[in-house]
Amino acid sequence: MNSVKTFPNMVSASIVSVLLAANTALAFEGEVPPDNVVPMQNYSPFVDRSYPDRVLFGDLHFHTEISFDAGLVGTSLNIHDAFRVARGERITSNTGQPVQLIRPLDFLAITEHAEMLGLATAVRAADPRLLADEWGRLTYERFNSGQEGRMAAFADIIEIASVEGRDPTAGLDLDGDLWQQIVETVDDYYEPGVFTSLAGYEWTSTPLGNNLHRVIIFGDGADKTSRTRPYTYFESEDPEPLWDYLAAYEAGTGGSAISVPHNGNISNGIMFAPTKFDGSPMDAEYAAKRIRWEPMHEVTQIKGDEETHPILSPDDEFADFETWDVANISGTVAKTTEMLRYEYGRSALKVGLEVQRQVGVNPFKFGFYGTTDTHTALPTTREDNYFGKYQHTEPSANRHNFDVIPAEDPALRIITAQESAAGLTAVWARENTREEVHGAIKRKEAYATTGPRMRVRVFGGWNFDADDLSASDFVSNGYQNGVPMGGDLANAPDGASPGFLIRSLRDPDGANLDRVQIIKGWIDAAGETHERVYDVAVSDDREIGADGRAREPVGSTVDIDTATYSNSIGSASLDAYWQDPEFDPAHNAFYYVRVIEIPKPRWTTIDAAFYDIPLPESVPAEVQDRAYTSPIWYTSN
Repeated sequence: MNSVKTFPNMVSASIVSVLLAANTALAFEGEVPPDNVVPMQNYSPFVDRSYPDRVLFGDLHFHTEISFDAGLVGTSLNIHDAFRVARGERITSNTGQPVQLIRPLDFLAITEHAEMLGLATAVRAADPRLLADEWGRLTYERFNSGQEGRMAAFADIIEIASVEGRDPTAGLDLDGDLWQQIVETVDDYYEPGVFTSLAGYEWTSTPLGNNLHRVIIFGDGADKTSRTRPYTYFESEDPEPLWDYLAAYEAGTGGSAISVPHNGNISNGIMFAPTKFDGSPMDAEYAAKRIRWEPMHEVTQIKGDEETHPILSPDDEFADFETWDVANISGTVAKTTEMLRYEYGRSALKVGLEVQRQVGVNPFKFGFYGTTDTHTALPTTREDNYFGKYQHTEPSANRHNFDVIPAEDPALRIITAQESAAGLTAVWARENTREEVHGAIKRKEAYATTGPRMRVRVFGGWNFDADDLSASDFVSNGYQNGVPMGGDLANAPDGASPGFLIRSLRDPDGANLDRVQIIKGWIDAAGETHERVYDVAVSDDREIGADGRAREPVGSTVDIDTATYSNSIGSASLDAYWQDPEFDPAHNAFYYVRVIEIPKPRWTTIDAAFYDIPLPESVPAEVQDRAYTSPIWYTSN
């Protein structure tokens, strides 16, 4: 045996050794195992476990006072404030209100706008370089004249930068070493195993007022991220040169980076069009390049949810959720029905199947995650803790009718009441480190929620059965005999149909679950795409019919006057085993899981009760938040 330490004020080491030996002998029926023998097999089943076994929640699209469209309209909270609140501290908001998350986040990415990076900082500091410029001095004076002046300055910047495509700060060198400061500060808050901080930025291409924005997420520290500078849309509005920039970054640093499109719903049909930026058809090389650099899509955030649309999914009663569908991001061009299928996540997955059939590569084989896109430096996502998108839309009795997207045509206007309380990203990881968080995103083992922290897991495979759902080795079996969200199924055995194991658990501080659904999309032999929604688990003993649907609503416990609800309906957890009853091995397909909560008061309803004001008429009083997993794909043999 190993030597025994001396125990002060206790029995001697020799007596302890005798007692241990005696007990060991009893355990082995009189045979004492020899010293220092390494067992042939580890007793602990967790010693060599290598699969992801932790779910982590965070925000990957986030702005502080540095971004021009945050700092110039009143945001004063900085990166340090952002990390403090994300890690669970109570801080004071931009409008002087105390704010705290219900629980800390596990990770946070700082993604300031690449364009005009140092402008807001220069205005606040009265930078001589800015004041020496005629336009710069006017912007400075407007900023310091009050909120109306700030909004006028902001509108002027949008006109120059987004409409004219010109950088009004060109030549002023306002950003200086600001990027270096950002990435070094991000490193300061990185605590492996406890909290992951990530560097990134937003590339803000807006051709003709249409949203083509991408969020760039680096998986590296300042030793690598400081060796680049953000790529701006003033250099190119086309995302392809952005991907070339990312390739050069990885080649030059040995680092890792991805580009994530967001808000296709206000792109007026160009975000997921099956064409290149110049309108020419995609080829295999372009499609492969796009999915190489864009493995994820930000499917839900403040500026609306874009899983699907009721026109695109008429048999889906949950399709009309936090929908923004009247115009582009500039509010200048009205939406048409033809644009919709190239704007929403589910339809884009189907478009990807079409392109794959034509060129052999699927450019839209992406996973889903959610974010806040906050411009307040506050990552609040709960309906009962919503602090707005901008400083002037933090909680107040009159925050519901400000312009978010102003428009000359009132029908194209978007107001603050229509903001969603935003989303979160969940990743399945082995530990809370940059390598694990960024790696989970790249391999698409991640999912989106519209704010709550539901725990969702899905595996797909050819040999699962219903008993696997309750097995004690559910996770290890899932990895050994199937694939997780983000994975691929192929080589369908003769006569087999893919089966899916799903477990879901409500946010411990949130609403019960109404149902779990599988969304299937596929392309048939004629090249036509289809979709179908299957209810695979429902609460409250409701029946799933022969059509695969539980048409009976879960009901509602919401008291609108008091903005409260009860978890007396729904289920705390819902699990399901489901096998595709209409599988055709010749048809490429995707499957993702949607988990839906019971109704609860929307943030606008909570405001109405808190401030004793009328309910806004432009939005529903109740909301059913949800989660969307990244798909599992099937590719025919």
